[in-house]
Amino acid sequence: MKRFSKIISAVLIAASTLSAGSAFAAGGHDGPDAELQEWSFAGIFGKYDPAQLQRGFQVFQEVCSNCHSADLFSFRMLSKKGGPEYSEEQVKALAASYTVVDLEVEDGERPAIAADRWPNPFVTPLDAKGANNGVVPPDFSVLAKARNVPQKFPNWIGNYFTAYQEGGADYIYNLLVGYREEAPHGVELGEGQYYNDHFPGNKISMGPPLSDELIDYEGTAPETVEQYSKDISAFMMWVAEPDMTARKELGFRVILFLILLTGMMYLVKRRLWSNIDH
Repeated sequence: MKRFSKIISAVLIAASTLSAGSAFAAGGHDGPDAELQEWSFAGIFGKYDPAQLQRGFQVFQEVCSNCHSADLFSFRMLSKKGGPEYSEEQVKALAASYTVVDLEVEDGERPAIAADRWPNPFVTPLDAKGANNGVVPPDFSVLAKARNVPQKFPNWIGNYFTAYQEGGADYIYNLLVGYREEAPHGVELGEGQYYNDHFPGNKISMGPPLSDELIDYEGTAPETVEQYSKDISAFMMWVAEPDMTARKELGFRVILFLILLTGMMYLVKRRLWSNIDH
């Protein structure tokens, strides 16, 4: 009986530890619960939507890249299969419209090529701090993998069965739509701070970056804060894990192979031991 009690205690401790770890990964949460979105890349067979990634890149290019860097993001990734899938000619033309630092050329700068990384909007971290209320904007490269949304026990247990990995995208979306025009009664904001329902501590130094009809979309997608937020969140998820689709396809093939191998090994075992008395 004592042994059974110890096992139960160990299970409860492990569960509480995992639950605390989930909240810690999200950086804590003091506001309303995050609203989980439906993503094309969700689930075992999910894939990125090229049209959505192109819209998300437009939001990044016109708004986010003015403050945020993306040091691991190169121009040629935009033509990658399973991504935005721009043509190579489009990517070369886009890259050529930007200038990158190159100390090996005469003037120290040159037009970018497809192999170059996305140029940083600031020369040094001090420049970034000076332009953003003393805070260096986080790099966009893997931000969608470094963030998560807190989920109460036992809801997060189901994530292991649904292959939920969209926590970063859900967090970014809720953050972008979570701004309030005024802080709640009794909450004092410092100079250059804004109130956000989904930012840890609710006080954020980044002002609301999006507004309705801020970006002109080609096509029928609505030009709203919600749509912009969802598109840039999907784009950031792709930047953080551009090979997600290939990884899922490989994983499915491996699982299928293991199932077939298990069946074959069972038949071999039956064959080898069929004439032996048990």
